[in-house]
Amino acid sequence: MAAPEIFDAKLARVRLERALRLDAGGADFLLRRAAEDLVDRLALVKREFATAVDIGTPGPHAAAALRGDPRVGFVARAAPSAVGLEAAFSACFVGGAERLALAPQSCDLVVSLLALHSVNDLPGALIQIRQALKPDGLFIACLLGGDTLTELRQSLTAGEAEILAGAAPRVAPFAELRAIGALLQRAGFALPVADLDRIVVRYGDAIALMRDLRAMGATNVLTARSRRFLRRDVLARAGQIYAERFAEQDGRLRATFDFVWLSGWAPHESQRQPLKPGSAKMRLEDAVKAARGGA
Repeated sequence: MAAPEIFDAKLARVRLERALRLDAGGADFLLRRAAEDLVDRLALVKREFATAVDIGTPGPHAAAALRGDPRVGFVARAAPSAVGLEAAFSACFVGGAERLALAPQSCDLVVSLLALHSVNDLPGALIQIRQALKPDGLFIACLLGGDTLTELRQSLTAGEAEILAGAAPRVAPFAELRAIGALLQRAGFALPVADLDRIVVRYGDAIALMRDLRAMGATNVLTARSRRFLRRDVLARAGQIYAERFAEQDGRLRATFDFVWLSGWAPHESQRQPLKPGSAKMRLEDAVKAARGGA
């Protein structure tokens, strides 16, 4: 069964390419933050990676982070668009996460930053990534999830419903941490880990936030979106609601971005394995009593 078409992939590419061509200074602040966090997380892994691939990151940030790590050898970048594609890495090509152009068991490390949340078939993408990893290969990704842009979503919905007696979806849905972590297990990753890092950005008004989203190429590409332009009176009322509900003490408006970090390993016999059912030498009740007695 084909995955539902939640996102308009063609429109997403067009808007990303527009943003890349405009190249608004500083609009990549979320990507830069994610790349810095990626460096920190890789530093905790004490091993070398002969072949690493960045999948779908809407900028060179992840590939550049990999290239700066002396433990990483060959670095390839599968970019979502040819616009701004750099040849500074070992290999560059246009490709997405839904149809990976990677041979099975060809990568020691696969990373992706701020891309997988807009994939229509995330379970399928994760399975393909796991298959592309060599045994004991590592996957690390950061995607938006949780309460990302909840303030904007609530304000636009309330403003449109108040004036037009109905509301169209204006902000994409984001998956919860637990659901995304479960997908790692379903995809066959060993030792799966999912954690959340909340980033709060403050803006002078809602228009400034929307301007940043446009500069990121991250505007509404839902297939169920309204094809009509957002009316000015609706936009104005949504801005008022945003200020009423989500202003800080100094009057600036907060915008939430939840980074969901995923990591998992391609299975290998050297990894820690769970004990077989029935192999325990002590009942859980006895273990708890012993622990309490020792305490």
